[in-house]
Amino acid sequence: MNNRAAYKEAILIRRIEETFLELYSEGSLNGTVHTCIGQEFSAVAFAGALQREYGDFVFSNHRCHGHYISFTQDVEGLVAELLGKASGTCGGVGSSQHLHKTNFFSNGVQGGILPVAAGLALANKLQRSKAIGIVFIGDGTLGEGVVYESLNMISKWALPLLVVLENNCNAQTTAQKDTLAGEIAARAEAFGLPTKRSDTWHLPELFDEAALSIDEVRRTRTPVFHIVDTYRLAPHSKGDDFREVEEVARYRSIDPIVQLEAEDPVLYNEFYDSAKEIVSSILDAKRTDRELTIAEYVDKQAIPSVVDWQPIEPIQERQVELLNNFFFECLESDDRTILLGEDIESPYGGAFKVYRGLSDVYPEQVITTPISELGFSGVANGLALAGMRPYVEFMFGDFITLGFDQIVNHAAKFYHMYNKQISCPVVFRTPMGGGRGYGPTHSQTLDKHLLGIDNIRVIALNTFVDPRQLYAQVHEEEHPVVVIENKLDYGRRIGVERKAGFNYLSSGEAYPIVRISPNRSIPDITIVTYGGISNVVNECIEELFMNNELRAEVFILSQIHPLNIGEIAESLYNTGYLFTVEEGSLAGGIGSEIVATLSEMLVTPFVAHRIGGLEVPVPSVRSLENQVIPSSDRIVKTIVSVVG
Repeated sequence: MNNRAAYKEAILIRRIEETFLELYSEGSLNGTVHTCIGQEFSAVAFAGALQREYGDFVFSNHRCHGHYISFTQDVEGLVAELLGKASGTCGGVGSSQHLHKTNFFSNGVQGGILPVAAGLALANKLQRSKAIGIVFIGDGTLGEGVVYESLNMISKWALPLLVVLENNCNAQTTAQKDTLAGEIAARAEAFGLPTKRSDTWHLPELFDEAALSIDEVRRTRTPVFHIVDTYRLAPHSKGDDFREVEEVARYRSIDPIVQLEAEDPVLYNEFYDSAKEIVSSILDAKRTDRELTIAEYVDKQAIPSVVDWQPIEPIQERQVELLNNFFFECLESDDRTILLGEDIESPYGGAFKVYRGLSDVYPEQVITTPISELGFSGVANGLALAGMRPYVEFMFGDFITLGFDQIVNHAAKFYHMYNKQISCPVVFRTPMGGGRGYGPTHSQTLDKHLLGIDNIRVIALNTFVDPRQLYAQVHEEEHPVVVIENKLDYGRRIGVERKAGFNYLSSGEAYPIVRISPNRSIPDITIVTYGGISNVVNECIEELFMNNELRAEVFILSQIHPLNIGEIAESLYNTGYLFTVEEGSLAGGIGSEIVATLSEMLVTPFVAHRIGGLEVPVPSVRSLENQVIPSSDRIVKTIVSVVG
């Protein structure tokens, strides 16, 4: 880009940012706005130099307007977006911080975009694409641990990604010297990343060096870390600014746009008047555009099909073998499938051997990661945005908390906050539960913390439904799925453990409900459960009948969010007694959700009781662990006491 064109675009960006601040002051913008006034040339030099026709991409952060304009040239969409109009780039949903158009993505969560960008770069590498990407982060983001998880993977996997760190010496209103230890460059160099440095006050050097970094990434297909020293002249967002007035004034005096105005007012006014005309014209046209309706924003819920109950056929193979078979078939039939996790390559094959032998046959599709749950969850999100089908294995369910930001603020959000322009078909799978003496941080059942996350489907395996059937459906989903497995169930066979006098049926739904009913009598009570604890419930029904003359009808859920409990409501209408059983503690759990939902569905009164784990960490010692996790004896005694 020549000098004249660079100034013209930078002044356009500045005028847009000034307009946003004016609109906020007059009350025309809802929410907040983070301007890049003072940093415009960084956007022009880097984002503006990419090749969209190659499939190049940009990831940005909360201060993304300049990057967006330079990469997309979509001023109209940006203005309409911040005005909250349906014609905006994301229909007004994302507004200032959450933008997506073609291969531009931004999110306001500090640091979270870096592993997602790494995932998109990994997809390009796996697909032998000539596309590259740029991810913009700020110096304040260096306080986030996910940054270092990501830099490690970016370097180790030699990803074609340019990391541009815009260093404005302040994180919001806090000076860098108060929060950052050591040197910025040394952090990237520690991961073996080639590191460059430029600034926005020496423009010829900035553009030359930006072009060299972009060329190096494209030519070598390896990463570069480029620091751009700059300075934000406007407040962090729309208001308060506690930086020293003298400091801001000093940087304003060396700002290239301010200097152009002083040194060549004719040229400056030409560019500024042109920018003002463009923005004013767009603003006038977009102010009257309509806004999205709630019906457009919220997806209609599918009505469940009629249930077709079918007998459950026993399978003599263990669950872990069936899972292993599924992933072998999946890798063979769909080359978009990518498996990520710790120690999943041969010879280990994962802690519970679900991936045993897979990397021997499909080495590029089975990727062992560092111990970086948040980082590789983000990488999986980036792979999914690129159209791949990634599966993330958290070695233990307890560790899913380490990846929670990528599940809640990224995977779950992309579809709606980008106004349904893109989906993120990522699968997070993990074994939950106790019973093996692993203790407080390796035995938890944290399922309830995954319920109710917008746009996340939660599936729980059990030993009455073929896991291959469930995963085949999961593989076709266009939105994120969390699959909860159970450590003890890996060694169990499917549909084999049955009690005399009971029918074992499976609904014909995509994620079946298992129904265990008395053969020749009307049930007295309704029990709802899911996952590994369903085996314990199955052990109870014979004793309840033989020793207490209580006939139980049991429903085992495969999908625990969102709930589909129409058939359960019918059973409860007839019995009047509802018992929910879960391995995790009760407060805010799946049982609470089931009871609340059924209370809203039924007008007739019923008795409800929740049975779950005790509200203490799961102990390692067997005698205590057996009492913390619901046992068949406790379940039977509780039911008898309530009904009695």
